[in-house]
Amino acid sequence: MKKKILLVEDEKSLCLLYEEELSREGYDITAVTDAEAALAQLAGTAFDLIITDIRMPGKNGIELITQIMGLRKDIPIIINSAYQSYKEDFMTWAADAYVVKSASLDELKAKIGQLLGA
Repeated sequence: MKKKILLVEDEKSLCLLYEEELSREGYDITAVTDAEAALAQLAGTAFDLIITDIRMPGKNGIELITQIMGLRKDIPIIINSAYQSYKEDFMTWAADAYVVKSASLDELKAKIGQLLGA
């Protein structure tokens, strides 16, 4: 059975890229562009992993992670951000992994594999 991943990324082009690449890896991807949509998806679907950006319109990724932790502590979370500086923010430590965005998705794919026991 395919592992279900919730992808929260406000940049449409990146959203499509990740969706395409990760689907090719055999994952079932649900992509949303903000925290509210992510929480709505979580209410009705059991995901195996969440990948979220930090800087988004509305609630940011850290606020989203805090809310997810209140609902479901069992879902691994990867922060995928262009900003290295957030890595030092203790609020991001609740996530299971922190990946700095790059042109190559190798690090992200490796982390996903690691967390889902692939």
